[in-house]
Amino acid sequence: MRREPTDTLLVIDVQADFLPGGALAVPEGDAVIGPINRLAAAFPHVVLTQDWHPPGHASFASRHAGHRPFDTVAMAYGEQRLWPDHCVQGTPGAALAPGLQAERAELVIRKGHHPGVDSYSAFLEADRRTRTGLAGYLTERGLTRLFLAGLATDYCVLWSALDARAAGFETYVIEDAVRGIDRDGTAQAFAEMERAGVQRVTSADLV
Repeated sequence: MRREPTDTLLVIDVQADFLPGGALAVPEGDAVIGPINRLAAAFPHVVLTQDWHPPGHASFASRHAGHRPFDTVAMAYGEQRLWPDHCVQGTPGAALAPGLQAERAELVIRKGHHPGVDSYSAFLEADRRTRTGLAGYLTERGLTRLFLAGLATDYCVLWSALDARAAGFETYVIEDAVRGIDRDGTAQAFAEMERAGVQRVTSADLV
């Protein structure tokens, strides 16, 4: 597949807390680092996202008496899954993954920093109104084709891909450069992305 000058590699939440041993580990999450590094060296543009929660974020189960991680609760903006405390601003768990070669990143979008609203998507927070500014950045720079990699397929990659399509970007997910939290959820995520017009490629198709 030929790369174009308007192509962007969007690397989603490859952070220490999402790797094996982290506070919210994605199975085989560290397996995405090698493919992403190869891709980042070859792509004309690279953008990263980073989960960046303040202490006591509303999505943390520790904030909700009587609830445990992975329970769901009603929030003002809808149903919210609760998570272990993770990617807290300034902590080692929030840092980009060791070994991730991020030097060529032109932009880092930090999301989830509003205390009362979670954020999976690189484009819109969970209230579906608060924008991260990524769509405007890409549009102003004339970057029209996005290739998504990172963590996790069934949450932040899924929401980002759907929002990218809704914003009018040609969107691809790089299959061997993503991993999901739940196997069934990952299969459902790929099906949902396909219905939205998100295409699937492998890193070997690109480098």
